[in-house]
Amino acid sequence: MTTELTVRRLSIDLDTPVPRHWCGGDAFRTALFNALSMSFPAGEQLFIDSVKKGLAALPAERREAFGGEVQGFIGQEATHRRVHERFNAHLAAQGLVNHWERRIAARRKRLLEPVNEPRAWVGVTAATEHWTAIFAQHLLAHPWLLQGAEPRLVALWQWHSAEELEHRSTAFDLYRALGGNEKWRKRLFRIVSFNFVLDTARQTVNNLWRDGTLFKPGTWASAWRTLFGREGLVRCSVKPWREYLRPTFHPQQGDGSGGQRWLAANAALVPPVRQPA
Repeated sequence: MTTELTVRRLSIDLDTPVPRHWCGGDAFRTALFNALSMSFPAGEQLFIDSVKKGLAALPAERREAFGGEVQGFIGQEATHRRVHERFNAHLAAQGLVNHWERRIAARRKRLLEPVNEPRAWVGVTAATEHWTAIFAQHLLAHPWLLQGAEPRLVALWQWHSAEELEHRSTAFDLYRALGGNEKWRKRLFRIVSFNFVLDTARQTVNNLWRDGTLFKPGTWASAWRTLFGREGLVRCSVKPWREYLRPTFHPQQGDGSGGQRWLAANAALVPPVRQPA
C-alpha cells in the first residue's frame, strides 16, 4: 500500500437550503444526484466498517503496511458521510423519502452480518468503489452535468468525486491482501452492479414522482441525454464496467488525473484536516 490519502474539510455553506431543482433547473439530473446522495451515509458507513474488519483480519506483520492508507480512507469516507447527511436533510425537508438507505441497511443485516467474513465485506466495498470511481471520473470529465448549479453544490460533487478517485484502490488491495479470490471478486461485482443500478433507478424515479415531474416530457428528454446521449453516463460506463472483470484489472489502471487536477486547483476550498503520516 503506497497511496497517500489526505483527509480534507469541505469549506462550503451547507446550512442554506438547497433549491428543489438545484441542478440548473433540470428535474432529472437533480433527482439522479439526489438519489446517489441518499445512498451515501449508509453506504459510506458500510465501507468504513468493511475496511476496519479487513484490516483487523490481516496478520500483524502485514497490518502496518495497510494501516496508514486505511485510516486515510476512513477519514475521507467519514467526511463524505457527514456532508451528505447535511445535504440529505434539505432533501427530506422538501418531502423526498430516502428508500435506498433502508435497503442498504436491510441487505447488510441479511447478507453480510450473519456471515461476518471480512473478505465478503471488503469485496462488496471494492466492487461498489469501482462504481463510484466510474461515476466520479465521468462527472469530472463532463462538467455540463452540473451546469447551472450553485458553485457550492458543484464543489460538493466535484470534491467527493475527486476523493473517490484518490482512494479507489484501497478496498481492492485490501481484498487481495486478505486472500480474496478472483471468482468471488467478480461474483460480488455482478451482485453489487445489479443492486446498484436497480436502487439508483428506483430512488431516482421515486424522487421524480414525489417532485411531480415524473411524467413531464422534459424530464425524460434530459434522462435520455444524461444516460444515453453521446456523452451519456451509460454509454461511457460500459467499457470501465467491463474492465473490473478482467483477471489483470487493478483500479490504478483507470485515469484518476481529473481528481488530482481538481484537488490541486481547489486546495483552498478543501484544506487538510489530517495529512498522511
